[in-house]
Amino acid sequence: MKKKLLCLMICVMMVSCLLAGCGGNQQAAGNGKTDKTKEEASAAKEIYFLNFKPEIAQVYDTIAKDYEQETGVKVKVVTAASGTYEQTLKSEIAKSDAPTIFQINGPVGYQSWKDYCLDLKGTKLYSYLTDKSLAVTSGEGVYGIPYVVEGYGIIYNDAVMKKYFALSDKAVSINSADQINNFNLLKQVVEDMTKHKDELGIKGVFASTSLKAGEQWRWQTHLANVPFYYEFKDNTQYDNTILAGLAANNIEFKYADNFKNIFDLYLNNSCTDRKLLGSKSVDDSMADFALGNAAMVQNGNWAWAQIKGVSGNTVKESDIKFMPIYIGMPGEEKQGLCIGTENYFAINSKATKEKQDASIAFLEWLFSSDKGKQYVTKDLGFIAPFNTFKDDEKPADPLAREVLSWMGKGTNSVAWTFAAFPSEDFKNYFGDALLEYAQGNNKWEDVVKIVKDSWASERAKNAK
Repeated sequence: MKKKLLCLMICVMMVSCLLAGCGGNQQAAGNGKTDKTKEEASAAKEIYFLNFKPEIAQVYDTIAKDYEQETGVKVKVVTAASGTYEQTLKSEIAKSDAPTIFQINGPVGYQSWKDYCLDLKGTKLYSYLTDKSLAVTSGEGVYGIPYVVEGYGIIYNDAVMKKYFALSDKAVSINSADQINNFNLLKQVVEDMTKHKDELGIKGVFASTSLKAGEQWRWQTHLANVPFYYEFKDNTQYDNTILAGLAANNIEFKYADNFKNIFDLYLNNSCTDRKLLGSKSVDDSMADFALGNAAMVQNGNWAWAQIKGVSGNTVKESDIKFMPIYIGMPGEEKQGLCIGTENYFAINSKATKEKQDASIAFLEWLFSSDKGKQYVTKDLGFIAPFNTFKDDEKPADPLAREVLSWMGKGTNSVAWTFAAFPSEDFKNYFGDALLEYAQGNNKWEDVVKIVKDSWASERAKNAK
């Protein structure tokens, strides 16, 4: 009995030792896990931002230092060399210390990086967006937040418009330019202004429609964006118009007549005879507007520097306004400017929850805190599409302020669908056809055929 008891005790001791050893290993592993958890918590105090824009790298470095001093969270900023962002991201995302904040160039970029994009729908950052239609979405999720935008439409000189609306014999019942909200009303105003151009002191309602080779982008890209936005919007199979356009091997040019509506309005009410437009540049057009020879010009918020820089400029900052490009579509009374960007923040869905939260917190600080917003407006120079910016925190540029104003009106911004156009050659074929049409060398039906045929041929060429 004693022997049995002794054996039993030895067995227990051996098992205990084994368990202790195993437990030691388990504890080591457990400590490893605990240490790893601590490491992750500590790592949450450091996040990694892979920056897309080399020209503002130094600003982000300063922001990172300020943020660490204020919060204790280190922001590691790495900037990809110009033109190498996708390549750099592919390399960095595979590392154990991968970027927690990176950038995608809209719906197209999302298709490449969707496995790494966290759903941001429940974040404050998403709630700050003034126009949530600009976010990159898939189903119910939100995977890319635009952080800087640009916009274009019809720029007008409100001083000239007020002069027109003060006329006793004007042909319309409205009393200000901001009441124009559809193509028919725009057409009535423009054609009546043409009749009164001498009284208004202008040479034409619209600045020259620049159709010189290499200067046609306002029409074959920016103006063409509007009818194609509506054509691809009709394709409900896709979440957005860019993806629908990229999937289109052929186009209907469904709203070609709507394009013709606005293009003819430009041509027929311009400072320059339509047969002479082949020699006109964008600079010529902007000078028409800046010198007070025209009341309207189609361009984007980037045009302010050009207007301001024209020698002899007569247009006051307070008179610079935007209206949407109306082409006669149903419901366009709710249409806004053409707003777009290729700059979207994404959060790495493979990162730890702590790092994800810390990364989101950094971006929310940047676009909502007083110090962060000052960096955004003054140093980064962004038109930030967030409702956290007060009037005195917005850009001083009058056209940038107009873009922000339109985004806050509750209108439907027109997405930059031209990102789906098949090639630069397609746009050039389109532009050359418009010049031939303007000069009377071909009919509108010829333009439509060239646009449809060149889309199909360029898409097929790119598919090879």
